[in-house]
Amino acid sequence: DLYLIHFPIALKFVPFEERYPPEWVYDPDTAEPRMEYARVTMQETWEAMEKLADNGKARNIGLCNVNTQGLRDLLNYARIPPAVLQVERHAYLQQSKLLRMCEEEGIAVTGFSPLGSSSYVELDMATKSDSALDEPIVAAVAAKYGKSPAQVLLRWGVQTGASVIPKSVKQVRWGWDWDWSAG
Repeated sequence: DLYLIHFPIALKFVPFEERYPPEWVYDPDTAEPRMEYARVTMQETWEAMEKLADNGKARNIGLCNVNTQGLRDLLNYARIPPAVLQVERHAYLQQSKLLRMCEEEGIAVTGFSPLGSSSYVELDMATKSDSALDEPIVAAVAAKYGKSPAQVLLRWGVQTGASVIPKSVKQVRWGWDWDWSAG
């Protein structure tokens, strides 16, 4: 099993009885909903994760959404290094330095949004042009091997040393993504 710190900032706790999942804002019903930060350092959080591992409550621990500096800082105090780092990673955001650092440190990398930032479109944090699915070179490779653009991008992610976690809301695509053979 694997237990991850999802984001490198601490937010004020929202009791499960009030709202689950808590989402990003503390009280969405206020006039100006906003995040409320908790004064908890990453080191305190990581030490709590290490206790979970020590007590057998988590076999592996890891974190998400940190850059090389955040990871280097954590490695300076971690008694148990992270098993996995999960970050946004795709053809437009390759994270080469971070991937190299993780390889040197023995940390597995998992890339989310491996098809590009299309999952952010519904949040107005990206546009459809942020998807690598429409790149001409991706389409050409897909046509050459008789695969879909998604399959090409997923295979690229794996061939570059990371695992990938694609997301699709269309059930028909769930099986397509995993046929990565060369042709």
